[in-house]
Amino acid sequence: MSLAEQALTLPVPEAGCAVAGVLLRPDEATWLLVLAHGAGAGMCHPFMEDLARELAACRVASLRYQFPFMEQRRKRPDPPAMLTATVRAAINGGREAAPDLPLLAGGKSLGGRMTALWLDDAPASQEAAGVRGLVFVGFPLHQPGRPAAQRGAHLSRVAVPMLFLQGTRDRLADLPLMRQLCATLGPLATLHVVETADHSFHVPKRAGKSDAAVLRELAGTVRAWADSAC
Repeated sequence: MSLAEQALTLPVPEAGCAVAGVLLRPDEATWLLVLAHGAGAGMCHPFMEDLARELAACRVASLRYQFPFMEQRRKRPDPPAMLTATVRAAINGGREAAPDLPLLAGGKSLGGRMTALWLDDAPASQEAAGVRGLVFVGFPLHQPGRPAAQRGAHLSRVAVPMLFLQGTRDRLADLPLMRQLCATLGPLATLHVVETADHSFHVPKRAGKSDAAVLRELAGTVRAWADSAC
């Protein structure tokens, strides 16, 4: 398999800046996933880079990108309006960079949640119209150790298929509450549970598999879900 990597600059007018992006495209790619990072680490974190390469092995191209706060090395995430504006810029950038590929969007933790908020705010817009599905890599349903479901309420207004990749030890997503949320969302929601994985998809030695194997599982699940649900 050969890979083409392209550095992108994504203007975010609402933020008065531009952010960096990286398109990783395998030959014979069949999907493009616009993939946002979480609150604690940017697009160059090993988790994001390794996930992108596992996706590529499954013939899923990815566009990873920075939020302004990460680009500017600030610890505090940007306001939601700025985050969702960045999501919009990245999705438009992905559409321009790979116009031949059907489009998925989502991200790790905060990035996935902000992608869904953007889609909720712009369900009928031209930009949103091409998004075939949402991928949540550890949806942050609540504060650590404080189970609640309010953060998922807006997902009932999302009209595209949604894939939730969740670990059983994720302290930001009580699994019974996640199951309840997905049941409420009906056939649009698919929940894939990774046993013993935490919010970072790290698994303990007793799990009998490595973190690298978990990433392969996540990527393979994205591909299979996209082919069948989107």
